[in-house]
Amino acid sequence: MINFVGPARALGTEDVRVIAGYLGCHVAAVRAVLAIEAAGNGFGPDKRPIILNEPHHFYRQLGPGPKRNEAVRRGLAYQAWGAKPYPRTQAARYAWLADAMGIDEAAALKSCSWGMGQVMGFNHQAAGFNTVQDFVRAMTISEGAQLYAMARFIVTNDLQLALRRLDWRAFARGYNGSGYEKNAYHTKLAAAYARRPAAERVTPPPASAADLNAMVAMLAPPLPAPKPVPAPAPVPPPPDDHGPARAENATTAPGWLARFFLWLSGRSA
Repeated sequence: MINFVGPARALGTEDVRVIAGYLGCHVAAVRAVLAIEAAGNGFGPDKRPIILNEPHHFYRQLGPGPKRNEAVRRGLAYQAWGAKPYPRTQAARYAWLADAMGIDEAAALKSCSWGMGQVMGFNHQAAGFNTVQDFVRAMTISEGAQLYAMARFIVTNDLQLALRRLDWRAFARGYNGSGYEKNAYHTKLAAAYARRPAAERVTPPPASAADLNAMVAMLAPPLPAPKPVPAPAPVPPPPDDHGPARAENATTAPGWLARFFLWLSGRSA
């Protein structure tokens, strides 16, 4: 049984800068995504990660058979999204999770979104974790680890380019799915970005492998570092209307890492 109460360390300013450098985007863009996905919080008062259970995904994860039949009978799974309202409290959502894990642990964990980035458990590999259990344990460590998972998912799906351009519609479509427009995710993201201070509309230097692994250092064995995203030359901050702009950066890393970034930039040109 997984213990959902871990160190629950709060997000640090440097964590956000590392991830913005990894994605090659403005610090304000990362802050905007966090503000919308989990209201800026990765843990509840009880130090458990913020979750949202998705019974329609549990239905799919179980597949046909006695487990699904039991889950449907007990009201833990249904075929279509929105068949029932979400539980309103984290306590109720974890109660659902406990009951669902009694039927199938992995399927239940995969059927929740987790932490600051609200990454679905079934996306654990896209977020950099071999198993959903490893992913969930990382979510209990820190908001920095949650941010790491979100960034890995973004890069796996090539959404960092939308963040660099501040193309909120493209980002929302890729991150939240085809229903993004119904929930106005793109306009919420744009508004959240507009509220961030001008000092955050900068792109930090590219993140190193050591910086990224430090965000999940309590995991054993250490996770492999994600492939850094090349960041081109800087441009002025976006205009006052906060329309699309290219968030770029020319800072290079020393030694072999600098040559690696140059090689990647040549490939992406």
